[in-house]
Amino acid sequence: MATVNPVQKKSVKTRFLNWLGLTDQTTIKLYHGYGQSHQLMIMGHIFSLSPMPQHKYTKSLLKNSFSLLRLFIVRTLPDATLQTEWKGRKIYAKGDKNGFFKFEWKDEGELEQGWHELTVHLLNEVGGIKAEGKGSIYIPHFTQYGYISDIDDTFLISHSANLRKRLYLLFTKHARTRKPFEGVVKHYQLLTAGLTTPEAPNPFFYVSSSEWNLYDFLLEFTTVNGLPRGVFLLNVLKQWTQLFKTGQNNHQTKFTRIVRILENYPRQRFVLLGDSSQHDPQIYEAVVKHFPKQIHAVYIRDVHEVNKENTHLILSNIESAGVACCFFQHSTEAILHSQKIGLIPEQVLVEQQ
Repeated sequence: MATVNPVQKKSVKTRFLNWLGLTDQTTIKLYHGYGQSHQLMIMGHIFSLSPMPQHKYTKSLLKNSFSLLRLFIVRTLPDATLQTEWKGRKIYAKGDKNGFFKFEWKDEGELEQGWHELTVHLLNEVGGIKAEGKGSIYIPHFTQYGYISDIDDTFLISHSANLRKRLYLLFTKHARTRKPFEGVVKHYQLLTAGLTTPEAPNPFFYVSSSEWNLYDFLLEFTTVNGLPRGVFLLNVLKQWTQLFKTGQNNHQTKFTRIVRILENYPRQRFVLLGDSSQHDPQIYEAVVKHFPKQIHAVYIRDVHEVNKENTHLILSNIESAGVACCFFQHSTEAILHSQKIGLIPEQVLVEQQ
């Protein structure tokens, strides 16, 4: 969630920017954080120019195109000093030259599981509060499994391997008109409910090569479509001049983001979900190699014919390491596989029908 300074008398420039759906008020943008007592983390950006929250959705091609463009019209505030409070303890963080910041701290004892709200303050030169933002940090219940899922072409139809089709969807659709693959929402709902209780759902982490610019878009999409509430770990911000390269590079950092999750929950087993359009099979093979005891299964959606043979080979290597794999075209196949390996008990399947 992002919060801006109280608006005083608006200048002509500010009113014009607001008309475009932009704000030049200093804004703290917080993303869902996560952790356990030994390591807690929440991160975000400081903006001096950023898009305002979208409240109205339309079928207009022009408006949808500009709504996407707005997400990439950003200007960050570098080298900021920030403060938050956790259980009466003040914690500080320093933003980098790109306006990105991250709070990391430790707690003692067991933490109450679930979502916890906190407030982050941007401090001025004398320690006063210049702006504030509110966010949430997730302390998962200790369940048998956690789930790490890619986004584009794993549950959100994106045509990542075809730049023309990908950009067409981005420019002509919004978060409420984009479509998930058939059956994928049911699969994810079954997974988050499997082998646990309704009060302690299995945690979901959404790790993608998409940029932080798309955070609100993706959050809205998952909420509207009933996908499990989870933590997003996305890629570095881009400017509007880089829009045509969205989601197309820096796949290497995806491995690092997955590693952070696994290291934060060393006693938990995980399931990886991805697709064959880009580099998920190779990244997941590397994850299994480094964390063989923590990965229970790998799911890859078959969306790119050119990569089919190579994906089969990679999944065969993963299976030889003792990790169950499912290479599927339709989510019904993935659901049946999840039943077979015990991720979805029969009772949960009946309850969800």
